[in-house]
Amino acid sequence: MDTNFPYQETAQATPPLSDERQVARSAATRIVHLLLLLVVLNQLAGSQFMERPEPGDESLSLYLIHQYAGLAGFVVVAAFWIWTLVRRGETSVARLVPWFSLRRLRDVGADLAMQAKRVSRGHGPDDNDGALASSVHGLGLLAVTAMAATGSIWFFTHGTPAAHLAMSAHKVIANLVWAYLFAHAGLAVLHWLLGSDIFSRMFWPARRAAR
Repeated sequence: MDTNFPYQETAQATPPLSDERQVARSAATRIVHLLLLLVVLNQLAGSQFMERPEPGDESLSLYLIHQYAGLAGFVVVAAFWIWTLVRRGETSVARLVPWFSLRRLRDVGADLAMQAKRVSRGHGPDDNDGALASSVHGLGLLAVTAMAATGSIWFFTHGTPAAHLAMSAHKVIANLVWAYLFAHAGLAVLHWLLGSDIFSRMFWPARRAAR
């Protein structure tokens, strides 16, 4: 058997994708994730109603709130990344950012093919923490990080060329985060409607029974 199937040894060296799919999230992860969600929602929604003051005018209240909430958001994002680095038994940074590992990229590709097969057979996408889902979460985190970082750079370098570049990037990245938020939330609601306990797994310990 082994001589007829020489690729078996190579396949066994890579753990099955399902091995890392069921991730038990700690209370700290739930709290930081919820804080991150609230900050992002506040910043994106608030930006639709605030007005940037003209030069010489006093800063408006919503504008000030947006600035300082953005700085707080940068702290939350930093805390999320630090916690991701030190925690154990949960999704690792390597799975969130798989782009520098050929093995991780192969896992993402294999997971994508599996999800496409599920959809082609009339099933919803798998809602567990596979390689594809983790990499998409990582892209969202990177976008939010970039949004918070560019906003903070603008705040601390206001009036300089660096601030102008940072604000231009900030506006573009904010649109990307809007798109990610709608897609991410839409898929989560779809999973929930299909009977998944995805919200309880992410935000609170008690899981509801699958329908």
